[in-house]
Amino acid sequence: MSIFKHIIERIAIKKSDYNRYNFTRTENSALKTFFDLAQEFSSIKDFYNLCIAIPKEFFDLDARLYLADPGTRAFILKATSQETGFTLDTPAPDELLPGVHPYYTAGNSLVLTIRGKKMQIEELPFHLGDDVLALLELSPAHNIDAHRELFFEKYANRIGFNLHNRFLVEKNIEHLDFIRSLVADIEHNVIVPNMVNKLFLKHLRFIANKIVHMEKRLSEYASVTADHAFTDTIVAELSDINSDFSRELDNLEMHYKNMTLFIETLFRKSHFDQGRLVLRTKSCNIKKEVLEPQLERYREQFRRAGITIDDRVSGIPDEEIINVVDVGLLSQVFANLFSNALKYTREVEIKNEKKKFMAYGYEIVNDYFGVDKDGSKYNVFTTGPHIPEEERTSIFEEDFRGSNARSIPGTGHGLTFIKNVIEIHGGVTGYEPKEYGNNFYFILPQTEL
Repeated sequence: MSIFKHIIERIAIKKSDYNRYNFTRTENSALKTFFDLAQEFSSIKDFYNLCIAIPKEFFDLDARLYLADPGTRAFILKATSQETGFTLDTPAPDELLPGVHPYYTAGNSLVLTIRGKKMQIEELPFHLGDDVLALLELSPAHNIDAHRELFFEKYANRIGFNLHNRFLVEKNIEHLDFIRSLVADIEHNVIVPNMVNKLFLKHLRFIANKIVHMEKRLSEYASVTADHAFTDTIVAELSDINSDFSRELDNLEMHYKNMTLFIETLFRKSHFDQGRLVLRTKSCNIKKEVLEPQLERYREQFRRAGITIDDRVSGIPDEEIINVVDVGLLSQVFANLFSNALKYTREVEIKNEKKKFMAYGYEIVNDYFGVDKDGSKYNVFTTGPHIPEEERTSIFEEDFRGSNARSIPGTGHGLTFIKNVIEIHGGVTGYEPKEYGNNFYFILPQTEL
């Protein structure tokens, strides 16, 4: 059954129910007023008072709203239409307990049990043990007939729905406040300390330069001493040490720069404030500032995995093609593509020769985004078997993992992240099977300087 068909059937059932309820004009007005004002009053205390004000204003009934206390399981008075005789934040009388159906007390009151949404009760910011949120007490009850009792039962249901949603909103607000605090902690405890690594790298570079200087002095000394064999050996060893040291220092520096970029990009305060990825764009050379640094990170891993990098047909020029992008987020797009290439590239046979390679490319797609609105298409190709046709429409969905990936560690989040980043840039992502392998691509609108 389609969702739309199910909704139509539910509407038909509700139409039948309301015809059977046959609510009076006053009762319908009371419900409409409650719904309208429930959206107008944002304070939870105002909402409590609205719940007891509707019976008072429309039906001249005094009302009291008792809220379930998650800790003690007692019901605490939160709102009353009576100015005397009741004290807020005190427990309900012992005779007031939840019931399956509305019931009457000896004190001439009608008691209605207010329940939350049963399937979502565990999402509330507190644990109740069941779905009972509150009790609504109405008095005097001697003039409440069966029809009016049914109306108040439905009214209590509406209160429960709204109350549940308001508790969820409060939970989300608390969660956002926590995230904002977490961002401040990340900035203080992660990003700022990470800057110390920059100083550490600077010191290492200074030491490396000293080794180079020593190597030069020994070379000069070797030119004037008779023991050339000894000095040549020392110079050679120092040269090897310095070469290894410099190479590792370069790797450390590259790792530091990349991690700093990713940390600062992912933990931006704006992401958490707005609840979504927020672009911080700048003019940039995609090839030099984004693609090549990420490729360099994976170059050695590709080599160890026996994967050749074929850039002979990359078609990516040195000049800027896309001038306004979020460098940090787009860098992670290429990082994810190269990471997937490392995981999923497989050997194929081409003209009786077994090959295993990754390639990347670029092309202009004329009028892709409309007349005179060209697109810039970047792609990463890997050799290997094609993704099954039935899986191709799902590969960019959250948590989806293809049948070829189930034995390979991963979360299924990488392609979804790529899709999100490209879409907020105004672009599109895609997959296409090619001869000998798979091609993942994204197309971004070209922008004018």
